[in-house]
Amino acid sequence: MQTILILAITLSAGAFLAWPRLAKATLWRATITPLASIIGSGFLVLGPVLNAAYGGFAPLAMAALCLVAWSFGAAIRANIARRAAGARSAFEERVETLASWALAVAYFISVAYYLNLLGAFGTHLTPWNDTVHARVLTSAVLLAILVIGWRKGFAALERLEQVSVGLKLAIIAGLLAGLAWYVAGLASQGRLRIDAPSETGWTGLAIGFGLIVTVQGFETSRYLGDEYDAATRIRSMKLAQIVSAAIYMVYVAMLAYAFDTPDGALDETAIIGMMAQVSPILPLLLTAAALAAQFSAAVADTGGAGGLVEELTRRRVPLRVCYAALVGFGLMLTWGADVFQIIAYASRAFAAYYALQCLIAWRGARGARAALFGALALLGAAITLFGVPIE
Repeated sequence: MQTILILAITLSAGAFLAWPRLAKATLWRATITPLASIIGSGFLVLGPVLNAAYGGFAPLAMAALCLVAWSFGAAIRANIARRAAGARSAFEERVETLASWALAVAYFISVAYYLNLLGAFGTHLTPWNDTVHARVLTSAVLLAILVIGWRKGFAALERLEQVSVGLKLAIIAGLLAGLAWYVAGLASQGRLRIDAPSETGWTGLAIGFGLIVTVQGFETSRYLGDEYDAATRIRSMKLAQIVSAAIYMVYVAMLAYAFDTPDGALDETAIIGMMAQVSPILPLLLTAAALAAQFSAAVADTGGAGGLVEELTRRRVPLRVCYAALVGFGLMLTWGADVFQIIAYASRAFAAYYALQCLIAWRGARGARAALFGALALLGAAITLFGVPIE
């Protein structure tokens, strides 16, 4: 019965997302890009990580991450509105250029993050479920992306990205339905639990800093100016952050009170083992979602990084050279760091970008808003310096 429910909800959600009236709605089309980015790869790793680090306090940690993300989003929304209103100062334009470089670096790291998750999930249900084979798969996909980008560009893969967004959101809907059924059963038996956190104090805070990338993605609304006006982009970012925060809070709360805190070293595919307890169909669905979502996200960020570098260097660095550098950097991270280290690196890079966006917003604001954006710039700088991976 539970498996039937999960499949029914997944198929219904997929059909709803494919409904032409929704798919063609301007606000939804503007929202789907940041929404898919926020709840993409982060959804796969965030629940087990928060459960392992914070136990029964995981929902509070999730709420804090969502609040920080919303605050950084407020700064970017202010910058969207200000830019639409007219020319900015030379200082703001210089900081904007620096922020674009920080975002390009963040994209370099995030591609490695996405594809290392792809490698881990791609080998998890096979006889070759180990770190070496996962890294081999990641390396092969990195090289495939290089070949595709070098020869033809990524226009031919745009449809894959659109399909993966719908697939991912539909599977998440099915997962939440199955998880709710499972949690309700435990609650009726009095078997819900509240575990003590394993990380507290400064270490717990620093681990939270290292997870910012898992709620990152809302900034993509900032770069949809060729397709949507400023008001639509601001509304789309708000809607994407509200919807993703609601999904994350429900998801993390159910995991925190229904599953034991993992013992020993945490595995990046821990969600597979957890969901196998809920329904035998969920590991297969999550693996399918992971493979499609991580590949499409990596392609999108590779294209975004290439476009940024080409624009910032005024075409002195060709796209092909940028793709080669990105893949080389990705291979270095793949074989020199684990997934949780890469997550922390990506979080710190995105935090640097957010700090610079907050600095721009601070310069254009007055009074309490200026104080808020100044404090957020300092918070972004602190995350950049002190974010650490969970062990």
